[in-house]
Amino acid sequence: MPRALAVLAVCTLALGLVAGCGGGGSEPLPEAVPAPPQLAELDWEESYGEPGARMVFRVRELEVVPDGWRASISITNDTDVQYAVGDPKASLDRRFGLMLFPTGDVRELEQRNRAGELPEIRAAEEYEPPLPLVLEPGDTWTGTISARGSLPAGLYARVVFGALVPVGDSPEGLPDVLVWITDHAHRLEHTPAA
Repeated sequence: MPRALAVLAVCTLALGLVAGCGGGGSEPLPEAVPAPPQLAELDWEESYGEPGARMVFRVRELEVVPDGWRASISITNDTDVQYAVGDPKASLDRRFGLMLFPTGDVRELEQRNRAGELPEIRAAEEYEPPLPLVLEPGDTWTGTISARGSLPAGLYARVVFGALVPVGDSPEGLPDVLVWITDHAHRLEHTPAA
């Protein structure tokens, strides 16, 4: 899990805990051509922590639609602690969404995270159903996140979950603030040739 430790740096400023996740990548992205509508069945499952003291992140599918994108995701709280998830009044940045990368190589994610050069998050604008304020121990939230705006074809999309904050003390082995960027990445397809 070396990548998971590096991801904690994604959000480490406000209150000494959380920073903005975007801006200032070291290399410019290629000229963007919007990805056409497409549906990717992904069935990704990733976790942080050990069974009984972990968070589990799933991405069922990612869809590019004519006016934006949507992803079917879920989060399972496999701990004995409540986690604050969807408080819109929180001082921490609670944006779920996508990050786009030139490659699907997880080493690129790790390196850019260490250098503080993660791409700007494409934040979700809608959550269906709404995120819970608190995710209880053993509970799972399953839903769809979505936003307007095109995504560039040829880039690799990773799903961002967070920030997730324990109510009270963190379970052993888990941080005080957790932002998860998926190890898995999906390449957004170009318009098929006519």
